[in-house]
Amino acid sequence: MRVPLPAAMITMSSAMRRPSFVRGPIIGGARALAAWLLVVCLALLAGCSLLRLTYPQLPTIVYWWLDGYVDFTIAQGPRVQEQLAGWLRWHRATQLPDYAALLQRARAELLVNTTPAQVCRWVDEGAARLLTAYEQAVPAAAETLLALTPAQMDHMERRFEKSNADFRDDFLQPSAEARLKQSVKRTVERAEMLYGRLDDAQRDLVARQVAASPFDPERWLAERQLRQRDMLATLRRLHAERAGSEQMQAALRVFAEQAQRSPRPPYRAYQQRLKQFNCEFAAQLHNATTPAQRQAAADTLKGWEADLRVLAAEATR
Repeated sequence: MRVPLPAAMITMSSAMRRPSFVRGPIIGGARALAAWLLVVCLALLAGCSLLRLTYPQLPTIVYWWLDGYVDFTIAQGPRVQEQLAGWLRWHRATQLPDYAALLQRARAELLVNTTPAQVCRWVDEGAARLLTAYEQAVPAAAETLLALTPAQMDHMERRFEKSNADFRDDFLQPSAEARLKQSVKRTVERAEMLYGRLDDAQRDLVARQVAASPFDPERWLAERQLRQRDMLATLRRLHAERAGSEQMQAALRVFAEQAQRSPRPPYRAYQQRLKQFNCEFAAQLHNATTPAQRQAAADTLKGWEADLRVLAAEATR
C-alpha cells in the first residue's frame, strides 16, 4: 500500500486489469501458484466496487483463471475448488475484520497531510497482510503442485508466454511517448477512483511525476520472465526428485521472498529505488488534494469498511 490507504492503492492497483483484481505479476512466476489468495487481498485493498457481490464468488472466478494456467484434470478440479473454498472461509473469518480495522484507521489519516515515511509504512503493512494470506495457502498450493503432470507444466509455460505478450501490450507501447501517455492515464484513473476527479494542476503533477519515475517496464518484464523460468525449473526439479510436501512448501516460501526482495542485486536496488519514489509521489499527490477530495476518499473507504464488516459477520452465521 501507499499513502494513508487511498494513495497507497493508487500504486497498489497497478497490476489490476482484465479482470481488475486478477491481472498482474504480483509475485512473478509464483503468481500462478497462489494467485487465488493474493487476488482476494488485492481486490479488497484496492476496493472492488462490487465487493459484497464479488467476494463470495472468488473461489469460482479464480479457479477458472488458474485453470487457464494449469489445465486441471477432472480428478484435480474438485480438490482445488475445495481448497479455494476452505481458504476463503479462513480469510473471511480471520482477515476481513483486520482489513476493516485497517480501513477505519486509514480514514482518519486521509483527512490530513502525510509523509513519504508514512506512505512506506502503509506499503509494508500491505505486504505483511499479503504474506499472511499467502502463507495460509502454502500447504494446499504445495499439494496441488505436486500433483501436476509434465504436460501441465508445459501448459503453464505456454500460458506464461501469453501473459507476457499481454504485458507487452499493456506496458510496452511502441514509442516512449505512447508509454508515457498510457502510464499517466492509468495513474490518473487510479487516483480518481479514490479522490474523485483531479483538477488540471493535479493532473499536471501526475504527468510530471510519472515522467520522472524510475519505473522501467522492460526491466520489470525481464525480471518477471526470470522468475517464471526459475519457478518452472524448480517445479520440474522437485518432480524429478520425487520431492515431498515440505520441499515444495519451502520452494513456495522462497518464491514469495524473492518476489519481495529479488535475489539479483541490480533489480533489488531498482525495487528499493522505485518503492521510495512511489512513496514520495503518493505523499505529494495526497498532499495536493483538496479537503473535499479527501473527504470523498474517506467516504469511499467507509463504504468498503462497511462491506467488509458485513462479509465478516456473515462468516459466523
